[in-house]
Amino acid sequence: MPGDSVSIRDATEDDLATIQAIYAHHVDHGLASFEEIPPDLAEISRRRNVARDHDLPYLVAERDGAVRGFAYASPFRNRPAYRYTIEDSVYVAPEALGAGIGSALLSVLIERCTERGFRQMVAVIGDSANQASIELHAKHGFLQSGLMPAVGFKFGRWVDSVRMQRPLGPGDTTLPE
Repeated sequence: MPGDSVSIRDATEDDLATIQAIYAHHVDHGLASFEEIPPDLAEISRRRNVARDHDLPYLVAERDGAVRGFAYASPFRNRPAYRYTIEDSVYVAPEALGAGIGSALLSVLIERCTERGFRQMVAVIGDSANQASIELHAKHGFLQSGLMPAVGFKFGRWVDSVRMQRPLGPGDTTLPE
């Protein structure tokens, strides 16, 4: 039956225009991103290249032959002590929200980051009322690790930032190799 199967794969150059359109929708209409002007295609390409340069996954989800969402990992912070911690980002096309695409993307993202030896994954969620993202992350083992009230201002109002975190692999129970 159409729509039942979601496939996750590495994003290619051919996917970038769709990724840019999905992200632009979230920038223009939501609080998941604190950006106020959608980045252009060149900037989306640059961001994907940064992920690739750090050997971090940058994924797309396909359903019915079309890209319906994307997810990627990025360095949490630039200082060397943070080298085992990454941040996740997951965005789903508006017409595909609630169909399990975000969950499929996050599951593969967690798996790929664990395989690469990362030990912690952090979610930085815009808007404490973003229950869909909070519940998605909780479903995948994230626990709330912080709330930063009113750190953003978008669409004429103050916006919170929620921090959630989950261990990858052995987490902090062993030292990294």
